[in-house]
Amino acid sequence: MNFLWRVVMLTRTRKFGQYPEVRRANRVFGTIHASLALLVLLSLADPSRAVAANPDQDTALTSSRQRIEKLDYRTTGRLTRVEANGKRTNYKFVAKAHWFPDGLRLLCEISGPGSEKTRLLLHMSVTGNVTIEAVLPGEKAASVLPFERWNDPLVGTDFSYEDMVENQFFWKNQQPLPPEKYGARDCLVLKSKSGPQDQTYYDSATSWIDRTILYPVHVVKTLRGTGQQKEFIYYGLRQVGGLWSATQVEAKLQGKPGSSILVIERGSGKAHLERKDFDLSHVSVQEETAK
Repeated sequence: MNFLWRVVMLTRTRKFGQYPEVRRANRVFGTIHASLALLVLLSLADPSRAVAANPDQDTALTSSRQRIEKLDYRTTGRLTRVEANGKRTNYKFVAKAHWFPDGLRLLCEISGPGSEKTRLLLHMSVTGNVTIEAVLPGEKAASVLPFERWNDPLVGTDFSYEDMVENQFFWKNQQPLPPEKYGARDCLVLKSKSGPQDQTYYDSATSWIDRTILYPVHVVKTLRGTGQQKEFIYYGLRQVGGLWSATQVEAKLQGKPGSSILVIERGSGKAHLERKDFDLSHVSVQEETAK
């Protein structure tokens, strides 16, 4: 660009303007300069017209979406809140999920010491829109969980209701960041930003995705308005039936002591679930899993 700019400036001098052939050259170079300027303006307005799609972004985003679109599992485990002094409160966690043509359905049940069961049905559409139904302690029937409660602590842990699904990978705005190491792992880094059309408490979610297995090992979510961050760390990565998963996920809320850990103890990665398996008013998830 600097070379072309020097050429254009040279053709504008009075010395060259004395000759007809140079004046014709001036017009040619003027046309080139105008075209270049137009190209620059177009690239600023729509970078995809001048720059090819980032292959790392495509790999990270496509693999993350495909992983979620293949989900079909039953699992049991525990959800633990760990206080700063080391005290632990454990809850039994049972869940099942399946991707249908209209998106993901996740049904989970959480029960703990001296507490009634909390049952949730989350539906994430193919565009990342989420709806949540719940049967909360003290309630007899399922009802839609109002958006105002989506960021509430789930049974007192650092996980919120919204954290049960990875809807950030289906938001429209996806920005690749320079690759980084997370610990010993070489990672693709993808920043997902929510828009006004996305019903979420998060402004953004930055994911460190292992380049080899294409599974997230670290995610940092930023809350809208406050800028407070929540960190998710994935441990015990394993491959079952060709699909990678984590056996533990730890959540830490910035400025809050302690953390919470979701541990998967056993389950099936090919559960062959159907729509009837996601009736929130039907049989207990725990009872059904025990069959």
